[in-house]
Amino acid sequence: MAICAIVIAGGVGSRMGQKIPKQFINVGEKPVIVYTLEAFQNHPLVDSIEVVCLDGWEQVLVAYAKQYKIDKLKWIVKGGTSGQESIRNGVYNLEGKLSEDDICIVHDGVRPMLDPEVITDVIRVAQSHGNAVTSMPYNEQIFIIDEEDPTTTTQYIPRETLRRVSTPQAYRFDLLDSKYHEAFEKGVGIDGSNYTNTMMVQLGVRLNFAAGSDRNIKLTTPENLEFFRAWAAEKEARDE
Repeated sequence: MAICAIVIAGGVGSRMGQKIPKQFINVGEKPVIVYTLEAFQNHPLVDSIEVVCLDGWEQVLVAYAKQYKIDKLKWIVKGGTSGQESIRNGVYNLEGKLSEDDICIVHDGVRPMLDPEVITDVIRVAQSHGNAVTSMPYNEQIFIIDEEDPTTTTQYIPRETLRRVSTPQAYRFDLLDSKYHEAFEKGVGIDGSNYTNTMMVQLGVRLNFAAGSDRNIKLTTPENLEFFRAWAAEKEARDE
Protein backbone atom coordinates (compact mmCIF):
# COMPACT_ATOMS: atom_id res chain seq x y z
CA MET A 1 0.00 0.00 0.00
CA ALA A 2 1.71 3.18 -1.24
CA ILE A 3 1.07 6.69 0.08
CA CYS A 4 0.81 9.60 -2.37
CA ALA A 5 0.34 13.25 -1.39
CA ILE A 6 -1.65 15.44 -3.78
CA VAL A 7 -0.70 19.06 -3.06
CA ILE A 8 -3.14 21.61 -4.45
CA ALA A 9 -1.34 24.77 -5.60
CA GLY A 10 -3.54 25.96 -8.44
CA GLY A 11 -4.96 29.16 -6.92
CA VAL A 12 -3.99 32.77 -7.56
CA GLY A 13 -4.52 33.97 -3.97
CA SER A 14 -6.13 37.31 -4.80
CA ARG A 15 -7.16 37.99 -1.18
CA MET A 16 -3.52 38.04 -0.13
CA GLY A 17 -2.97 41.24 -2.10
CA GLN A 18 0.42 40.15 -3.46
CA LYS A 19 1.80 40.41 -6.99
CA ILE A 20 2.57 36.70 -7.23
CA PRO A 21 0.49 33.66 -6.21
CA LYS A 22 0.71 33.16 -2.46
CA GLN A 23 2.11 29.64 -2.76
CA PHE A 24 5.21 31.13 -4.40
CA ILE A 25 5.76 34.02 -1.96
CA ASN A 26 9.17 33.82 -0.28
CA VAL A 27 9.16 33.48 3.49
CA GLY A 28 12.65 33.51 4.92
CA GLU A 29 14.80 31.67 2.42
CA LYS A 30 12.06 29.59 0.77
CA PRO A 31 8.73 29.96 -1.03
CA VAL A 32 5.61 28.85 0.81
CA ILE A 33 5.07 25.81 -1.43
CA VAL A 34 8.49 24.41 -0.52
CA TYR A 35 7.65 24.35 3.19
CA THR A 36 4.54 22.35 2.33
CA LEU A 37 6.41 19.95 0.05
CA GLU A 38 9.14 19.43 2.65
CA ALA A 39 6.54 18.22 5.16
CA PHE A 40 5.75 15.32 2.83
CA GLN A 41 9.30 14.89 1.54
CA ASN A 42 10.56 14.39 5.09
CA HIS A 43 7.76 12.09 6.23
CA PRO A 44 8.86 8.44 6.18
CA LEU A 45 5.42 7.06 5.26
CA VAL A 46 4.94 9.21 2.16
CA ASP A 47 6.19 7.59 -1.05
CA SER A 48 5.37 10.16 -3.73
CA ILE A 49 4.07 13.68 -4.29
CA GLU A 50 1.91 15.15 -7.02
CA VAL A 51 1.41 18.91 -7.30
CA VAL A 52 -1.58 20.45 -9.04
CA CYS A 53 0.04 23.69 -10.17
CA LEU A 54 -1.18 27.07 -11.36
CA ASP A 55 -0.88 27.22 -15.14
CA GLY A 56 2.37 28.90 -16.20
CA TRP A 57 4.21 28.19 -12.95
CA GLU A 58 5.14 24.58 -13.64
CA GLN A 59 8.77 25.26 -14.55
CA VAL A 60 9.20 27.45 -11.47
CA LEU A 61 7.99 24.53 -9.38
CA VAL A 62 10.38 22.14 -11.15
CA ALA A 63 13.27 24.48 -10.38
CA TYR A 64 12.29 24.74 -6.72
CA ALA A 65 11.97 20.96 -6.41
CA LYS A 66 15.48 20.55 -7.80
CA GLN A 67 16.91 23.32 -5.63
CA TYR A 68 15.40 22.01 -2.39
CA LYS A 69 15.83 18.30 -3.23
CA ILE A 70 12.14 17.39 -3.30
CA ASP A 71 12.81 14.10 -5.05
CA LYS A 72 9.47 12.53 -4.07
CA LEU A 73 7.79 14.93 -6.52
CA LYS A 74 6.75 12.63 -9.38
CA TRP A 75 3.98 14.49 -11.19
CA ILE A 76 2.97 18.09 -11.89
CA VAL A 77 -0.56 18.61 -13.18
CA LYS A 78 -2.23 21.75 -14.51
CA GLY A 79 -4.82 23.27 -12.17
CA GLY A 80 -8.47 23.82 -13.07
CA THR A 81 -10.76 26.82 -12.94
CA SER A 82 -11.92 25.91 -9.42
CA GLY A 83 -10.55 24.07 -6.42
CA GLN A 84 -12.61 20.98 -7.18
CA GLU A 85 -11.51 20.95 -10.81
CA SER A 86 -7.90 21.16 -9.66
CA ILE A 87 -8.29 18.21 -7.30
CA ARG A 88 -10.12 16.26 -9.99
CA ASN A 89 -7.26 16.89 -12.44
CA GLY A 90 -4.81 15.55 -9.88
CA VAL A 91 -6.89 12.47 -9.14
CA TYR A 92 -7.50 11.60 -12.79
CA ASN A 93 -3.79 11.94 -13.55
CA LEU A 94 -3.07 9.16 -11.04
CA GLU A 95 -5.29 6.64 -12.82
CA GLY A 96 -3.07 3.78 -13.94
CA LYS A 97 -0.27 4.99 -11.65
CA LEU A 98 -1.71 4.04 -8.26
CA SER A 99 -3.37 0.85 -7.07
CA GLU A 100 -6.92 0.74 -5.70
CA ASP A 101 -5.81 0.37 -2.09
CA ASP A 102 -3.11 3.05 -2.20
CA ILE A 103 -3.76 6.06 0.03
CA CYS A 104 -3.97 9.58 -1.41
CA ILE A 105 -3.49 12.55 0.89
CA VAL A 106 -5.13 15.75 -0.39
CA HIS A 107 -3.57 18.90 1.05
CA ASP A 108 -3.64 22.64 0.38
CA GLY A 109 -0.30 23.96 -0.82
CA VAL A 110 -0.82 27.08 1.30
CA ARG A 111 -1.03 25.17 4.58
CA PRO A 112 2.73 24.98 5.17
CA MET A 113 2.76 24.57 8.96
CA LEU A 114 2.01 20.87 8.77
CA ASP A 115 3.15 18.71 11.69
CA PRO A 116 4.40 15.19 10.92
CA GLU A 117 2.09 13.81 13.61
CA VAL A 118 -0.93 15.11 11.67
CA ILE A 119 0.25 13.35 8.50
CA THR A 120 0.85 10.15 10.44
CA ASP A 121 -2.61 10.12 11.98
CA VAL A 122 -4.51 10.89 8.78
CA ILE A 123 -2.66 8.00 7.10
CA ARG A 124 -3.39 5.68 10.04
CA VAL A 125 -7.12 6.38 10.03
CA ALA A 126 -7.40 6.16 6.24
CA GLN A 127 -5.62 2.82 6.19
CA SER A 128 -8.05 1.48 8.81
CA HIS A 129 -11.31 3.00 7.52
CA GLY A 130 -10.77 4.00 3.89
CA ASN A 131 -10.81 7.75 4.52
CA ALA A 132 -9.77 10.34 7.08
CA VAL A 133 -10.18 14.08 7.58
CA THR A 134 -8.10 16.08 10.03
CA SER A 135 -10.28 17.85 12.54
CA MET A 136 -10.29 19.99 15.66
CA PRO A 137 -12.92 20.90 18.26
CA TYR A 138 -14.82 24.13 17.67
CA ASN A 139 -14.28 26.43 20.64
CA GLU A 140 -16.50 29.41 19.76
CA GLN A 141 -20.26 29.76 20.14
CA ILE A 142 -22.28 29.45 16.91
CA PHE A 143 -25.64 31.23 16.60
CA ILE A 144 -28.16 30.93 13.76
CA ILE A 145 -29.32 34.14 12.09
CA ASP A 146 -33.06 34.77 12.35
CA GLU A 147 -34.63 34.55 8.88
CA GLU A 148 -37.02 37.45 9.45
CA ASP A 149 -34.53 39.71 11.22
CA PRO A 150 -30.89 38.81 10.39
CA THR A 151 -29.65 41.21 13.07
CA THR A 152 -31.05 38.93 15.78
CA THR A 153 -31.00 35.29 16.83
CA THR A 154 -32.88 32.88 19.07
CA GLN A 155 -31.02 29.64 18.22
CA TYR A 156 -27.53 28.30 18.66
CA ILE A 157 -25.67 25.13 17.78
CA PRO A 158 -23.98 23.39 20.74
CA ARG A 159 -20.27 23.55 19.99
CA GLU A 160 -19.82 20.05 21.39
CA THR A 161 -21.58 18.77 18.26
CA LEU A 162 -19.17 20.52 15.86
CA ARG A 163 -15.74 19.76 14.41
CA ARG A 164 -13.52 22.02 12.30
CA VAL A 165 -12.25 20.05 9.32
CA SER A 166 -9.39 21.00 7.01
CA THR A 167 -6.59 19.36 5.05
CA PRO A 168 -4.77 17.03 5.00
CA GLN A 169 -7.48 14.56 4.11
CA ALA A 170 -6.74 10.99 3.01
CA TYR A 171 -8.68 8.47 0.94
CA ARG A 172 -8.19 5.08 -0.65
CA PHE A 173 -7.49 5.78 -4.29
CA ASP A 174 -10.40 3.71 -5.60
CA LEU A 175 -12.83 5.69 -3.41
CA LEU A 176 -11.32 9.03 -4.36
CA ASP A 177 -11.26 8.31 -8.08
CA SER A 178 -14.75 6.83 -8.31
CA LYS A 179 -16.35 9.65 -6.31
CA TYR A 180 -14.76 12.39 -8.43
CA HIS A 181 -16.11 10.69 -11.55
CA GLU A 182 -19.54 10.42 -9.92
CA ALA A 183 -19.50 14.01 -8.68
CA PHE A 184 -18.63 15.54 -12.04
CA GLU A 185 -21.07 13.30 -13.90
CA LYS A 186 -23.92 14.27 -11.54
CA GLY A 187 -22.84 17.85 -10.81
CA VAL A 188 -22.85 17.13 -7.07
CA GLY A 189 -20.44 18.68 -4.56
CA ILE A 190 -18.28 20.50 -7.08
CA ASP A 191 -19.49 24.11 -6.97
CA GLY A 192 -18.69 27.06 -4.74
CA SER A 193 -16.58 26.30 -1.69
CA ASN A 194 -17.00 22.53 -1.92
CA TYR A 195 -13.94 20.40 -1.27
CA THR A 196 -13.28 16.66 -1.29
CA ASN A 197 -14.77 16.15 2.17
CA THR A 198 -18.05 17.98 1.50
CA MET A 199 -18.36 16.23 -1.86
CA MET A 200 -17.90 12.85 -0.20
CA VAL A 201 -20.65 13.53 2.34
CA GLN A 202 -23.03 14.72 -0.38
CA LEU A 203 -22.36 11.45 -2.21
CA GLY A 204 -23.22 9.38 0.86
CA VAL A 205 -19.76 8.62 2.26
CA ARG A 206 -19.26 8.47 6.05
CA LEU A 207 -16.07 10.32 6.97
CA ASN A 208 -13.67 9.47 9.80
CA PHE A 209 -11.94 12.06 11.95
CA ALA A 210 -8.17 12.18 12.40
CA ALA A 211 -6.09 14.46 14.60
CA GLY A 212 -5.57 18.07 13.55
CA SER A 213 -3.53 21.05 14.73
CA ASP A 214 -4.39 24.69 15.44
CA ARG A 215 -1.10 25.63 13.79
CA ASN A 216 -2.17 24.14 10.45
CA ILE A 217 -3.76 27.33 9.13
CA LYS A 218 -4.43 28.24 5.52
CA LEU A 219 -2.56 31.33 4.31
CA THR A 220 -5.42 33.49 3.09
CA THR A 221 -4.83 36.99 4.43
CA PRO A 222 -1.78 39.20 5.03
CA GLU A 223 -2.24 38.54 8.76
CA ASN A 224 -1.94 34.79 8.14
CA LEU A 225 1.25 35.41 6.20
CA GLU A 226 2.78 37.45 9.03
CA PHE A 227 1.99 34.64 11.48
CA PHE A 228 3.71 32.19 9.17
CA ARG A 229 6.76 34.46 8.83
CA ALA A 230 7.12 34.45 12.61
CA TRP A 231 6.72 30.66 12.74
CA ALA A 232 9.28 30.15 9.98
CA ALA A 233 11.79 32.45 11.65
CA GLU A 234 11.40 30.60 14.95
CA LYS A 235 11.77 27.24 13.20
CA GLU A 236 14.91 28.38 11.39
CA ALA A 237 16.42 29.58 14.67
CA ARG A 238 15.68 26.20 16.30
CA ASP A 239 17.22 24.29 13.42
CA GLU A 240 20.50 26.24 13.45
